[in-house]
Amino acid sequence: MPFCHTGKLVDGLTIGCPLHNLIPEWNDLIYKGRWRQALDRLHRTNNFPEFTGRVCPAPCEGSCVLGISAPPVTIKVNECAIIDRGFEEGWVKAQPTAQRTGKTVAVVGSGPAGLACAEELNRAGHLVTVYERADRVGGLLMYGIPAMKLDKSLVDRRVKLMEEAGVRFRTGVEVGQTMSVSELRGSHDALVLCGGACKPRDLPVHGRELRGVHFAMEYLVANTRSLLDSGSPDASPIHARDKHVVVIGGGDTGNDCVGTALRQGCKSVTQLEILPRPPDQRAVDNPWPLWPKIYRVDYGQEEAAALFGADPRLFSVQTRRLLGDQQGQVQGIEIADIRFVPQPERRPPKIEEFPGTVRTLPVDLVFLAMGFMGPEREGMLSELGVDLDSRGNVAVDENQQTSIPGVFAAGDMARGQSLVVWAIMEGRQAARGVDLHLMGETVLV
Repeated sequence: MPFCHTGKLVDGLTIGCPLHNLIPEWNDLIYKGRWRQALDRLHRTNNFPEFTGRVCPAPCEGSCVLGISAPPVTIKVNECAIIDRGFEEGWVKAQPTAQRTGKTVAVVGSGPAGLACAEELNRAGHLVTVYERADRVGGLLMYGIPAMKLDKSLVDRRVKLMEEAGVRFRTGVEVGQTMSVSELRGSHDALVLCGGACKPRDLPVHGRELRGVHFAMEYLVANTRSLLDSGSPDASPIHARDKHVVVIGGGDTGNDCVGTALRQGCKSVTQLEILPRPPDQRAVDNPWPLWPKIYRVDYGQEEAAALFGADPRLFSVQTRRLLGDQQGQVQGIEIADIRFVPQPERRPPKIEEFPGTVRTLPVDLVFLAMGFMGPEREGMLSELGVDLDSRGNVAVDENQQTSIPGVFAAGDMARGQSLVVWAIMEGRQAARGVDLHLMGETVLV
């Protein structure tokens, strides 16, 4: 029995594909050489396989039955091959809606959740306008993920198809700032919030105010924007050439900072991870089909190892303080090795430093890639007055509807920082909720 398409959360870990992609079916169709049918099956559940096939960490592969005793099926590669073949053959085309319902919907945010929601609502016959505060459509797909990981022409290509199908896009509009919430609600029959979880986790240590210390997204967005605007890899206002770089945070965003710094010609790069090094194989408390919490080397770390001779990550380390020169520029980072000490009564573990491990690394640029704390609450959310959950995300019901009737939320804004597949899934789910709210029934699946 396949588990790769199940899409469930167990102990906070994803089992299988949240989109419930029909993986066994389209894998079999590839095997039989029936690529067009494989594409049709793939598009039944996934609006944007060209994105997920490149940037999703593939929880489906962690739940692959073959993975019990051997390397799993290359599901992510297969998915990417199907959609790329579809575009090459001209099979992927805009699908304008033949009949309109007369209802209008505003989608705020053009990341994967917003795009998926807009596409589904357009298919249902509603007139959809997507509002994006940046100057280009795509959200984190456009500016948060580096071009070497997701070429921006792929985002533009999909957006163009959506425009040809009838979806409208308005860039440079920040709801709650350049456009009021009341104005937006007054001109649409429903509103979907897909603004993401853009509030970064900060580092409250001595020296945080020094020049050269940036949030990871400041760095990645500046780099991508400069490439798109000027075409030059040297135009970014935050540049790592000939500099010692330290990235604090061991996740995907931190890895993207490593890869970007390497391409800019950094002198060295070190990635700090507060957690211990994962095991090479599954631990006994991490059985299949749970997501395997094992040691992995992503593209950034692999490239750094090839250039400098070793994995750039230091595990089980904590930043104690940042040191600066007389001009206020960061020049050192003081770190120490740590361990987590279990506490009674299910309290969080206590962090203890190992004596004699305090040391200072030279640094010219520090990038904070420690995750996100939820959506920005100023502006749109405060003006709307929607309820928030215990984690500070927008609270929604089973149809992704907020505490305000006719206002929905999806993706990281409702879920918190998560995977692109969860964002697309919730965007589709919100579209069904909106369609049901507007029409009393829904044609969306």
